[in-house]
Amino acid sequence: MKHNDLLNLAIDTSYLAGEKILDIYNDNKYKNFIEIKKDASPLTIADKASNDIIVSCLKKNNNKIPILSEEEKEINFYQRKKWNIFWLVDPLDGTKEFINRNGEFSVNIALIENGSPIMGVVYAPVIKKLWYGLKDYGSFLIDNKEQPMRINKIKPDNNIVKIVSSRSHANNNKLKKYLKQFKNYEIVNMGSSIKMCLVADGTAHYYPRFGPTMEWDTGAAHAIVKYANGNIYNIETDKELTYNKENLLNPGFIVK
Repeated sequence: MKHNDLLNLAIDTSYLAGEKILDIYNDNKYKNFIEIKKDASPLTIADKASNDIIVSCLKKNNNKIPILSEEEKEINFYQRKKWNIFWLVDPLDGTKEFINRNGEFSVNIALIENGSPIMGVVYAPVIKKLWYGLKDYGSFLIDNKEQPMRINKIKPDNNIVKIVSSRSHANNNKLKKYLKQFKNYEIVNMGSSIKMCLVADGTAHYYPRFGPTMEWDTGAAHAIVKYANGNIYNIETDKELTYNKENLLNPGFIVK
């Protein structure tokens, strides 16, 4: 399949997974069905249902591309390092936001080639916004399934700098230190990968992340930011984030 076809597959799959998540989100009988994973993070029925849909759709339409998903991550590096291209999936990014019922969660599907994101889709089903980016094509926003609108990262002007902050994983001391470089700024609180998409579509200027994240947390949005003329950089080295590392933990980073 061509990259355009794979993008359409990822978009269609994101919508299907998002619909299933919303069914569960709006059904009170599932409210208390929450497990705690080994890393102490929460897992809901919605995570599992979304993962099942995504894996099934991606495999059904192109079984040659392997899948690395947050819910199916027990694939050793010896096997993974042979992958030139693979799907990187977070079936429900922002599980805490899902549990807190603030609507700020997303479905993330990325296509990684040689350690770099070449395509990404982030769908936020509650607000009905889908962002996508594709190498050599650009990044776009689909609002409520209307026509796609091209998006581009914008540079701060001389007025207020808008900084996105994580709603569930704020590290106040490091964030306060980072903010000292700006005379006038506004904090935009948001959950999940939507934060990075807000930089890509020009709603905000920067998103610094000091706390831990995994590759599936950033892969899809990384592609969207990158092909909207931005990027995600290691906050210490200023080098672009890479994927399919032996350790799937990301360093601290800045989206700009």
